[in-house]
Amino acid sequence: MRFIRRSLVGLFLLAVTVGLMSYAGFTVWQSLQASWSQETGTRPARERVFAANVVAIQPETIRPELTTFGEVRARRTLQLRASAGGTVIWLSDAFEEGGSVAAGEVLVRIDPADAQSALETAEADLADADAELRDATRVLGLAGDEVAAAEDQARLRASALSRQKDLLERGVGSTAAVETAELALSSANQSLLSRRQAKAATEARIDQAKTALQRRQIALREAERRLADTQVKAEFAGVLNNVSIVEGGLVSQGETLAELIDPSALEVSFRLSTPQYARFVSDNGQLLGADVTASIDVLGVDLAATGQVSRESAAVGQGQTGRLLFAQIENAPGFRPGDFVTVRISEPPLDQVARLPATALDAANMVLVLGEDDRLEVGEVRLLRREGDDVIVRARGLTGREVVAERTPLLGAGIRIRPVRPGNADAPPQDPELVALDPERRARLVAFVEGNHRMPAEAKERVLGQLQQDKVPARMVERIESRMN
Repeated sequence: MRFIRRSLVGLFLLAVTVGLMSYAGFTVWQSLQASWSQETGTRPARERVFAANVVAIQPETIRPELTTFGEVRARRTLQLRASAGGTVIWLSDAFEEGGSVAAGEVLVRIDPADAQSALETAEADLADADAELRDATRVLGLAGDEVAAAEDQARLRASALSRQKDLLERGVGSTAAVETAELALSSANQSLLSRRQAKAATEARIDQAKTALQRRQIALREAERRLADTQVKAEFAGVLNNVSIVEGGLVSQGETLAELIDPSALEVSFRLSTPQYARFVSDNGQLLGADVTASIDVLGVDLAATGQVSRESAAVGQGQTGRLLFAQIENAPGFRPGDFVTVRISEPPLDQVARLPATALDAANMVLVLGEDDRLEVGEVRLLRREGDDVIVRARGLTGREVVAERTPLLGAGIRIRPVRPGNADAPPQDPELVALDPERRARLVAFVEGNHRMPAEAKERVLGQLQQDKVPARMVERIESRMN
């Protein structure tokens, strides 16, 4: 009996369970039928209007500024070399790395013992040569006196011969007397010839003495120069660099001791591409003296100097392109040779051009122009220059019209926008956190906020998750979520 009772209870419970499940399935089926039979209501589509910054095209005359990089160089640099070898016995207090020296200042002294001995020897040799010349000059004077005396003696002998001949013609004299007078005249002439030869020899001696004196003078100047070479002087005022000697060191002739740089004569070298170089060449091929500004950031302090383009390189280096230009800079305190500087060169002015943000152009040099009913149109401009975040364009037919300052993938031809003009008091204030984002993300967020559209729950979660991955500020996410609800 107990078995039968339990069996009947189990059958009853099974029947109740099956009945409940059947009722639940029937209820679900009715709900589905009711849901499928209902017509889904579609919300009427609404045009999305985006807010976009616009700027007006106003043609004007603009002087473009080309920015490049260059290196500071010294126009006057001198290598200080030792003209004589020896031991360094003295160094100036300013002879050190970065030391400032004056023009003509003695910087280094090398042991002058050998040079001093050579100078004294040359002075002694010069004194001997001078004494020899004076002695030869005195001998020449005596030789001249002897020649004069011999000439007088010869004249007397000639007069005596003439008298003897006259007496012989008158019959008073004798032939022997005439012959004796002729022999005396001949002897006097012979003596005169000897005196003249002695005088000529003395004159030759004087010439030799003068030549020897000149040689000794040359030797003396050479010795003085060698003595002066034991001192190294600054040829001009400047700053020392690469000092490589110390007092007591041994240097050889021609060894480099230091480098002298004139800090007041600096220039900047920079390289331009060939198209950029063509902007600074006149019609006759001459290089224009464009204004140049060189600047350098030293520990947060900007140093700047102005100058002009002075010359260009004579040839293009092997494996290089463009042109290497040089600009002389004046009043450049703080600049040093080797500094890497930013160079801004003023180009010739351009007429009837406009300046626009670089984000207003696409790759094909097209802009979005604000048309009727605030709808966008596509316009073409000619790109002339790029300057940082701006571009200089020539827009024919677009004078006075407004263009979108920041293009985004959400904007295109036919899209209606709400223009935000510079200085518009009615424009909503920009969120600093929103401004800090890049233009594309900013435009996407503005579209979400300004569109005020509702989204399905799945799409909403997906968008909010993407924004969180992009690390959008929490306050912005809350604003977007409120707009989508």
